[in-house]
Amino acid sequence: MLRRCPRQILLRESRQPSKLFGSRVTSTGAEEGPVIGIGERIYKSTKLAAVFDVLIDQGFPAGEILRNVDLREQDVHSPKTRISLAELMTVCKNAIRLSNDPHLPYRIGTCVHISTYGMYGFAILSCPDFRKAMAFAELYHALAAPLATIEFAEEKGFGSWSIEPNMHAAIDPQLYRFIAEMQIGIHVSLMRDIMGPEFAPEQVSLTYSENADFRLPADLIGCPVRFASELNRIDFRSAWLDQPARLGNKTTYPMILALCDDLLNELKLRVGIAGEIRALLLRDITNPPTLATIAKLLEVSDRSLRRQLQEQGISFRGLLDELRMQIALNYLRATRLANEDIALALGFSDAANFRRAFRRWTNKSPSEIRAKWPAEGR
Repeated sequence: MLRRCPRQILLRESRQPSKLFGSRVTSTGAEEGPVIGIGERIYKSTKLAAVFDVLIDQGFPAGEILRNVDLREQDVHSPKTRISLAELMTVCKNAIRLSNDPHLPYRIGTCVHISTYGMYGFAILSCPDFRKAMAFAELYHALAAPLATIEFAEEKGFGSWSIEPNMHAAIDPQLYRFIAEMQIGIHVSLMRDIMGPEFAPEQVSLTYSENADFRLPADLIGCPVRFASELNRIDFRSAWLDQPARLGNKTTYPMILALCDDLLNELKLRVGIAGEIRALLLRDITNPPTLATIAKLLEVSDRSLRRQLQEQGISFRGLLDELRMQIALNYLRATRLANEDIALALGFSDAANFRRAFRRWTNKSPSEIRAKWPAEGR
């Protein structure tokens, strides 16, 4: 018999399903937007190109860097190219396979600059003050092909960025570390772009133990690196935010903001009906609405909804399984919840059904995933 877990433990603020998805399309004009699937090819290739360029500079052949990715070498830097997060993670896996450089993920991250991000980067640069820049970067992060969720906070004289890699990376702890350290490199690079090259955090924290494969270079970051922490986080003094934003412009910023809203709307159109269904399912993944219920909420017929999903090559069951898998991976990596409790949280009748479904999704058992993550990571 399932043990009832307190709702606040299962879905506490820092682990709510809605926060596991760094690819939700939101803007200043909407509180909730569609959720982007990991396989949807809607992102510009700029972040993938950063990984590609660093590996090319290290002497690796383009074919090996792009192995298992449906992308030609000549299209890597094309403004017309669109990629999925799954393809970006595949290139990161290829980087892990090819290079022995312990600073590789951080090195790639620091190659990403404000100019890399086009209109998104220009908007950050145009913000009239740095606190607005932090808020904008978080709210519009969907424009940056996010492999991680990011969250900014400020308290007691310190600002902080929390970083949580995409839950698909939880299957592979090495990929999780690679993404976390690459994202830290990106944050440090962008903060130095807008605040000046002298910017340095007070501390960087990582959820995992120190490993031999990757090492954040504390001397280049300019601060100590702590391991086995509660969150992946960059802490810095709020005094950095008090400086004048010399490149900010109160006239230009609203115009660029409107253009970024247009870009988010374009993403929304590319995601289609599947993104809206994901958002509705996430409202209550324990008792998910049926396809018929969602059709009514979207004011379309069941038949029309099924047809639209078929046109995107997606099934309703596939969408629900995708969300359940990502949430299950989060619980297994980041909590000590028993399988019975995770089954309850995801709407399964018992732990056995959950275990069977999880193996179907990942070809692994829940215990195999949990065994990859030491207790300090939970």
